This record gives sequence, C-alpha cells and structure tokens, in this order.
Amino acid sequence: MLFMTVATSEYSEAKVLESLLARIAKGDMEALGELYERTHAAVFGFAMSMASTPADAEDVLHDTYLAVYSSAESYTAKGKPMAWIMTIAKNLARMRMRKARRQLDIADDDWGRYLAAKSEVSSDERVLLQTAMKILSDDEQQIVMLHAVAGVKHREIADIMDIPLPTVLSKYHRALRKLRTFLEKGDG
Repeated sequence: MLFMTVATSEYSEAKVLESLLARIAKGDMEALGELYERTHAAVFGFAMSMASTPADAEDVLHDTYLAVYSSAESYTAKGKPMAWIMTIAKNLARMRMRKARRQLDIADDDWGRYLAAKSEVSSDERVLLQTAMKILSDDEQQIVMLHAVAGVKHREIADIMDIPLPTVLSKYHRALRKLRTFLEKGDG
C-alpha cells in the first residue's frame, strides 16, 4: 500500500511539473517561479555534485532555469519532467567544467560557508553533505544527489548520465555502503 502511495505521489508531482512547464511555454513567469520553488533544491544539489565551487553551482542553477524558460515549449510530456530539467543542468555543468577546465574538488571552507548560509539545511544534514562530498566519487555523488535529493528514478539517472542502469544501481548502493560505514565508524 505504501508503494502505491509513493508511486501516486511521484506521478502527481510529475503531472504538476508538466503543467507548470506547459504554462512556462506560454510565457507564464509565475509558473516559472513555482517550478523553481518546487525543484531548485534538487537541481542545486545535483549542480553541487558536478561543480567546482558553490558559486559555480549557483551559476548552473541560474542558467538551468533560464534554459528551462527558453526551452519549455520544446518539452514533450512523457511523465519525466525532473529528468528533463536535470539533463539541462547536467549539460550546463559539463559545459562550464570544460570551459573552466577545473577539478571537481570542492574546498571544505567553500562547502562550510555555503551550507551555513542555508537555513533549510540542518546541522546534521550539513555534516552528512560535507562527508558525502569527501568520501564519494564524482559519479556516486551525482547519483546520490539525483536519487536521494531530487527523487529521480535510477532508470532516468542512467539516461541522464549516459551509463547503464546496473552501473547506476551498483554505484548507488556502493555509495550508501560507504556513507553507512563512515557513519558507523565515526571516521572523519
């Protein structure tokens, strides 16, 4: 019964997002604001997993919603609006990384300053996010952010990242084991 409730909730959220995208395609700025409010945390979390600094992630976030606004009329409703938005974010982040030719390492002080400024992130969540960025590989960070933070399905993550579904599942479970082991041992 719980599965049906979760599946229905995901389905209805996808329908809401698709409706907002349809309104955005007609130039509705209020719809863009609502879409942003519903999705920005997930998009930012994913951008952070790919960006060099919080400032780069904020730029990717900003550029993503500009691209969503300008491309909304090309969106084809297939029940996967978050995957479409995340693909835009991924492509923008990759372009930014190629252009800057930067490493993917995020300095601890950058993370700390960014997370401290976000009131919606609890101190426990802050520690967990900082830990995740330290001990997970780049792919693992992106997969965890997409699935756990953004609620994107593993199959959609495989499409977004252009890797096979079994690889996504393996990396996701490996990342969870790493985090669990880290937390149980109290390392760091």
